[in-house]
Amino acid sequence: MSVAFMKEESAETAAETLLPERPISPHPNLVTETGLKALETQLAEARTAFELANAIEDINEKRRQLAGPSRDIRYIVERLRTAQVMTDPVSTETVAFGSKVKFSRDDGRVQAYRIVGEDEADPKAGTISYVSPVARLLLGKGMGDVVTLNGQELEIVAIS
Repeated sequence: MSVAFMKEESAETAAETLLPERPISPHPNLVTETGLKALETQLAEARTAFELANAIEDINEKRRQLAGPSRDIRYIVERLRTAQVMTDPVSTETVAFGSKVKFSRDDGRVQAYRIVGEDEADPKAGTISYVSPVARLLLGKGMGDVVTLNGQELEIVAIS
């Protein structure tokens, strides 16, 4: 095998291992108890992936496999360091962090979301980030209140 080929492979591998950092939000890192546990689980999984990748003998493959877990560990450690655990709201009078809010739209759709931290938000699973446009409008509002988003009215029909 040519030495030139080895250098080219190493250059390609080096480029593959320079992953961009996961962006850290400028907003306070508010999390629910569940969100904190999820971050801890993600950190354990990333550390396991790192250990498995570190056991690979081929140096180029090791670099490729270490890139993702290394980046994830740095991100998750920072998110855990800055996490501010928020207790569940004690009142259902107004929408707050941790509330589940149900609202109806002008077009007849009814949607319900729990307002959570950025890292735990998953709209398909029924959670949205407290900094999302919808959550920002709903926070502090009560039953029957109407907010407008992109020209469409959303009426709060339940808070739990």
